[in-house]
Amino acid sequence: MAELPVLRTVLGDYPHTAPLKNGDVESPRLRLDFVSVSPIHRAFAPMVREEAYDLSELAVVTALQAIAYGRPVVLLPAVVAARFQRGCLIAHASRPVRPEDLKGKRIGVRSYTQTTGMWVRAHLAEDYGLAAQDVQWITRDGAHVAEYAVPAFVTHDEHAANLPDRLREGRIDAAVLGNDLPEGDEFVPVVPDAAARDEQWWQRHGFMPINHMVAVSASTFRADPDAVRESYALLRRADASVERPEGRPHPTLFGYENLRGPVESVIDACLAQHLLPRRLSPDEVFGPAREVLGNDAD
Repeated sequence: MAELPVLRTVLGDYPHTAPLKNGDVESPRLRLDFVSVSPIHRAFAPMVREEAYDLSELAVVTALQAIAYGRPVVLLPAVVAARFQRGCLIAHASRPVRPEDLKGKRIGVRSYTQTTGMWVRAHLAEDYGLAAQDVQWITRDGAHVAEYAVPAFVTHDEHAANLPDRLREGRIDAAVLGNDLPEGDEFVPVVPDAAARDEQWWQRHGFMPINHMVAVSASTFRADPDAVRESYALLRRADASVERPEGRPHPTLFGYENLRGPVESVIDACLAQHLLPRRLSPDEVFGPAREVLGNDAD
């Protein structure tokens, strides 16, 4: 009996990935060998630079940059992480700042290419007319895609203190944080009505802002398309096994047609923020995967 294909896999811990990791959802044709990487963004550079994994979660901005710069990854039409973003922009409680007053201010973000930062900038442009270049962006980490160079309005300091400490010291006026948002009342949101604005945005656009998708290495994609099809089916089965309230936004999304509009929105925002060297089309983004997945991902 032939051995099952094994895909070296990195996925974060979510309700919809738990069935894959605990064996509740499995396949007789494939085994996923999970590698623990924490925080998850540490998997992204090895994936796009070295094909370190066969199947990996990948930030959507990193994925689009990887495609634009010809890196060896193939993006699947699968969103595994999404969230509302306006509440991720914070200031120190002793020095609050209004969104209307951010022009010329210093905003810290882990990396200029961080997807949460991309969405915060997109919302600031949409809600307040603030362009990315109207702000001084202060970063500590570089891009996962090595070919990308930040624009002139970004200052990179790999030796800078962490964002909360820089806010405490007054070295920056605001900061973008995601899963590492600090608790307590030392920091305050910059957008005072963030939740209400996020709800209105979802009602208007119909999806939750995308953070992370799933990609396969180009080598695995070429060598074993059957394994790619089966891994995509597993992702969908695991997601379908999780009960969620109807009529509310979900942190997951699958399929070409469901993702065409959202991905076009991300591409538009990336171009406005100088995150991409050229415009990508959804067909370019998902074309390779569609050749293998076919109608299974419509």
